[in-house]
This record gives sequence, C-alpha cells and structure tokens, in this order.
Amino acid sequence: MKLQEIYDVLNEISPFELQEKWDNCGIIVGSLDDEIQKVYISIDLDLELAQSLKPNSLIITHHPLIFSGLKRVNFDTYSTKIIKELIKKDIALISMHTNIDKTHLNKYVVEEILGFEVTSQEEFIATCEVNMNFDDLVKHVSKKLDLKTTKAVRCNDFIKDIAIVTGSAMSLLDEVKADCFLTGDIKYHDAMEAKARGVSLIDIRHYESERYFNTLIEGLLSQYLKKNELKAIITASKNPFEFFKRGETVE
Repeated sequence: MKLQEIYDVLNEISPFELQEKWDNCGIIVGSLDDEIQKVYISIDLDLELAQSLKPNSLIITHHPLIFSGLKRVNFDTYSTKIIKELIKKDIALISMHTNIDKTHLNKYVVEEILGFEVTSQEEFIATCEVNMNFDDLVKHVSKKLDLKTTKAVRCNDFIKDIAIVTGSAMSLLDEVKADCFLTGDIKYHDAMEAKARGVSLIDIRHYESERYFNTLIEGLLSQYLKKNELKAIITASKNPFEFFKRGETVE
C-alpha cells in the first residue's frame, strides 16, 4: 500500500491545512511513493520505539518530530538520532497535531474518556456543563485519566461548566468562558493569573491527556486499513517524567 493512500485518508479525516502556522503536521519523513507494510500509532516517537519498528513501515504520531528547520543533521540530538533510524529502515513518519486537536481529540477525551457532553467547541477549546462540586470534579477527572496525584486551583466550590484543551494550553486562558479550565503543563504564574480572574484550574498533564490519540486514530483508520489487509498497531513512547511521593514512585 502506498503512503499516498494513507495520507489522503488522514487528510480527509482531519485536514492538515487546519494546523496552526507554527506547527509541522503531515509527512515528516518519507515519500508519497513509499510502499507501506505496517502501520504504527504513538503519541510521540523516541529512539527506543524507533528501533523496535519493522522496516518499510509508517508511524503516525501526535507530536511532530521536527517543529522548525534543522541546520545540521549530525545524529547527536533527539530528533536527528531518530531520523537516522527511520531512514535506515525506510520508515515513514506522519504527524497529526493541532489539526486533530481541533477536529477530534479534545472532543474525544471529553466525551469518551471523561464522560461529559461537549456543548460547544471553538477551535481547540471544548466546553461542557458539569454542575459538580469542585472536589468531586477533581476526583472524577483524576480517576478517568488515571492521575495518581493532581494539582488544582480552586476559585469556587461549585463548578457549572468546564473548558478543556488536552496537552498544554494555558496561553488560551483569555478565551476561556467557563468556571474551570482543564489543561496540562500549568505553571505557577499561570495559576496566579487564573486565580486572579476567578477561573479554577485542574492540571490534566500533557502526556496523560493526549495519550488517547492512539486509540482515536486506530478507531478512525481501522475500517480503511482492514480493506487493504493492514492493521494499525498501537505503540507507546514512554512518558519522560516519573512522579514521586515522599521518595516513592507513584506513577
């Protein structure tokens, strides 16, 4: 099966033209004429995962391996070490990042994982009505996303509605029209700013909120690949972070 065929299907599912200007979705490594024998899906691509992939394959990732132009390829950085491995094994790489966030991923996490109903979505921000006590909301979100520890900012004890963006989106705080904002990578000064505005926060972390990209893409592609006697194989790069509680690993 040609890479062109899979690319066209992915582009129909979530047009690459929807990506943000700073993003780098689409074909990162490979040629549209490449013959693909296996398809893998992962949120990220690390060297260990790249080394485990079969030759003449396609890996579909959420995060692009390359965001901006490379000035040198000397195989001593994160991206160039992986590029070398992919080229040696004739492995193609396609990334679906901000385009799939807008069209599918945020809504998928809200409805299929958290069990809420999206009432509106503007670009990245999905909003839904929850009508929950803040403590109960934190417990519910932590359980559904399997978070052993959760940091949050409380502004009100009762939350009528929430806004959610998977990954890292505190830069969108100005656009949030909800009692509570759920996103990842929340920093100290982000928390101070949100508290001043009266917007509660729940940090759903970056990796933990976006890892559902794998099952989402597998479901969207399964019927098409089956017709062509291919199956998408869900793989997983490792979360680079470990979490400790009083010296003990908790996650």
